[in-house]
Amino acid sequence: MSHTIDHLGIAVKSLEHARKFYEQLGLTIASEEVVPHEKVKVAMITLGESRIELLEATSADSVVAKFLEKRGEGLHHVAIQVPDLAHAVETLKANGTRLISEEIKVGAGGHRYVFVHPSSTGGVLLELVEEQKHL
Repeated sequence: MSHTIDHLGIAVKSLEHARKFYEQLGLTIASEEVVPHEKVKVAMITLGESRIELLEATSADSVVAKFLEKRGEGLHHVAIQVPDLAHAVETLKANGTRLISEEIKVGAGGHRYVFVHPSSTGGVLLELVEEQKHL
């Protein structure tokens, strides 16, 4: 499997308001859920082989709320799908890459992920997402 863009994460003030724009384009929300440990409500929009992830803060102290306060609505992160997340993380750590968290977490849709700090990626918050294994 080659690496692909899994999704683009877009921070929004209101999922309800933001989804209306995408629905005008004929797109539909594939799933919507709250990710409590990230203090965020997420709506996924399927777009071909990739997705757009709309992120609404559920708490004023969440990462997304702080992002919105500092920068306003917009692109929050780019997520790349990798075949083996644990291997990717070990390789990056061995080469001195700065990660937001050393721990692989489980997020929306049950996918495993880790964030790479923008200081190691040319200024972009990068999420690495493990390819979903389909039985």
